[in-house]
Amino acid sequence: MSSPSKRREMDLMKLMMSDYKVETINDSMQEFYVDFHGPKDSLYQGGVWRIRVELPDAYPYKSPSIGFVNKIYHPNVDEMSGSVCLDVINQTWSPMFDLVNVFEVFLPQLLLYPNPSDPLNGEAAAVMMRDRTAYEQRVKEYCEKYAKPEDIGAVPEEKSSDEELSEDDYSSGDEAMAGQADA
Repeated sequence: MSSPSKRREMDLMKLMMSDYKVETINDSMQEFYVDFHGPKDSLYQGGVWRIRVELPDAYPYKSPSIGFVNKIYHPNVDEMSGSVCLDVINQTWSPMFDLVNVFEVFLPQLLLYPNPSDPLNGEAAAVMMRDRTAYEQRVKEYCEKYAKPEDIGAVPEEKSSDEELSEDDYSSGDEAMAGQADA
């Protein structure tokens, strides 16, 4: 087993053993989702985002690809694709960093300290610089609409077959009707 492959496995296991919910895509150690909670004392507190992570073959020497699956209103996150503009991930990545750093340090810092002068979402950056109150209101609206903890499982996923249906998907709904008499 090559060193990058061992490191990939080790980092993924470390992330899974932390407080993050990790769901692999097609049982791959290179693509997976992580449920990320907005940092305390931030506009994003209480929100939960599903983050798609792709590890390149050269990981940890090459940075992971990180993207928000559900929408977030932030100057440094592309609203349509979910791509993240984060220097540490995109330009200054080092093999010293690991996946836990991404979720415990880099993403919380991104949400706590947005950089409107280097935007991927120009509209969010402009609103943030022009009208901070309107920006904060929009962030809260997006959190309420797209990042409720109970909705995180409802985010569209890339499932190509019916074999991954949960037990709930198979229920016919008859159980819910039992015990309800017509008035």
